[in-house]
Amino acid sequence: MALLLKLLLGPLLVVGSSLAGRRWGAPVAGTLVALPIVAGPILLVTCLEQGPRFGARAASAALLGLVSLAVFTVAFAWCSRRTGWAGSLSVAWLVTLALDVGLARLHVPAFAAFAVVLAAAWLALRAFPPPPSPAAAAPAAPVWPWWDLPGRALATAALVVTVTTAAATVGPSMTGVLAPFPIATSVVAAFVLAQQGSEAAVRTLRGVPRGLLGFAVFCLLVAVLVEHLGTPVTFIVAVAATLTVQLLWRWALTSPARAVTTG
Repeated sequence: MALLLKLLLGPLLVVGSSLAGRRWGAPVAGTLVALPIVAGPILLVTCLEQGPRFGARAASAALLGLVSLAVFTVAFAWCSRRTGWAGSLSVAWLVTLALDVGLARLHVPAFAAFAVVLAAAWLALRAFPPPPSPAAAAPAAPVWPWWDLPGRALATAALVVTVTTAAATVGPSMTGVLAPFPIATSVVAAFVLAQQGSEAAVRTLRGVPRGLLGFAVFCLLVAVLVEHLGTPVTFIVAVAATLTVQLLWRWALTSPARAVTTG
């Protein structure tokens, strides 16, 4: 079961977010990969294999890992202005891993870590490269090669197995901090940069900090509930709350634009 979760759930969710991005645009894809589509299965497997107490500590540490995820998006976005996907990914991963190692040494209460995540998301949005001029020509619609979606799925599966294998031996703090490692985000951002260019990659990544509220709610609920409610009930509650928060937050972000349009 754990192996199936690692090999199937994350890749399927990445493919789904990629298809949604093609249908509704890059910001939607960025918001979807900000959901716990990889960290959720990692934390679930951790709770099932190591027990609720271990899982609660890992989920609390995962909140700090979201700070690294926000930093990753900014680093990749700026690097994409000057380098290709491989260079951007290499620099952003090095920055993220270095920050993860430092954050894993901290022991911050879950609610305090939740506040830190929200502050980090706010700062990350303001650190992104400026948007292009409105007069800039719109990019041509990309032609997707046949291997695009299978490639994204395979890359996600390989990264999930690598990270979870490394995390399994390093204790709850490092396991938790590595759980939100930008696996799905890396795959989506690298493919978008390679196929559509820097502007599309930046638009996609900008959706990640905007979507971190739901991700943070998920980790917080697992951290505070799993020892009391057990793993199955906690994850059902956490997923339902995350989807609700994400939908309400998305509505709150888009409703002013609708009001201006309809007015």
